[in-house]
Amino acid sequence: MIVDCAIYRDGRREDGPPDLSAALAQCRRGHDSFVWIGLYEPTEEEFDRVTKEFGLHPLAVEDALTAHQRPKLEVYDDSLFMVIKPIGYETKSDIVTSGEVMVFVGDSFVVTVRHGEEAPLAAVRHRLEEEPEMLRHGPTAVLYSIADAVVDHYVEVAGELGTDLEELETEVFSPSTGGSRHTASRIYAFKRQILEFRRATGPLAQPLTRLAGGGVFGVRVPFVHEKAQPFFRDVSDHLTRVNESVEGLDRLVSDVLSAHLAQMSVRQNDDMRKISAWAAMAAIPTMIAGIYGMNFDHMPELHWLWSYPAVILAMAALEVLLYRQFKRRGWL
Repeated sequence: MIVDCAIYRDGRREDGPPDLSAALAQCRRGHDSFVWIGLYEPTEEEFDRVTKEFGLHPLAVEDALTAHQRPKLEVYDDSLFMVIKPIGYETKSDIVTSGEVMVFVGDSFVVTVRHGEEAPLAAVRHRLEEEPEMLRHGPTAVLYSIADAVVDHYVEVAGELGTDLEELETEVFSPSTGGSRHTASRIYAFKRQILEFRRATGPLAQPLTRLAGGGVFGVRVPFVHEKAQPFFRDVSDHLTRVNESVEGLDRLVSDVLSAHLAQMSVRQNDDMRKISAWAAMAAIPTMIAGIYGMNFDHMPELHWLWSYPAVILAMAALEVLLYRQFKRRGWL
């Protein structure tokens, strides 16, 4: 459905006419105005009207309707199409959630399509309407503001993930909880959240590089003002730092998982040594009792007066000797 539709003239908002063709024609007659239409999970029938009025490319329209796209930048004859994936993070449940924002930029128009609840379009529109100087730069300002808001939130999510990873690392190396049977599953689940984060941040690097003028042969992207390249370069730098942080988190999670598995292996070895030590101590009296339980006739020790106390004393002495040896070696 169409969430908002407005004309921005000289950086100021004006309510757009109900007819999209009239709104677009009105904006194209002036060089200081453009129309911005925001849609939220539109159906094919709802989006068909916008497609016809603005001449959007059918492949881009299909991507906008289908969603589940990788971040990318496509240039068509009459418009520019960019996909960005906003990210949210639930600190209580340690779950990374993602949405999608599709942005169509053309001659005097911007069409944004939102999927999911993580897109900050309402906040971006409100902030831009309070900054007329920014809005005077036209559709390029909208594209830049959306990318900047999304990447800035990436920085916040990366910081929250880093904090939670420190807590998880402390838990892994804690003597009391490091050996919990659920720790490995928590580490793996956390690694999956980082992977979901990387799916949003990694592919976005190339589109922002192109918008910053660093693409193939440094060709400027159509429908983007040349003076906006330094601003997109700043967003690209922020994204680069985010990607470096995410890669570091991913490596650290793998190291924490390896350390946890090594800890579990060491503890299992300690348990096996203790079990072996107690089994060896139990084998001594079992062996002696087995020998004297064979009931042969010619066993002189069976007829001695002190044979029973002597055997018990020998068992006790051997047990104490073994216990001290195992204790000294750290097996008990």
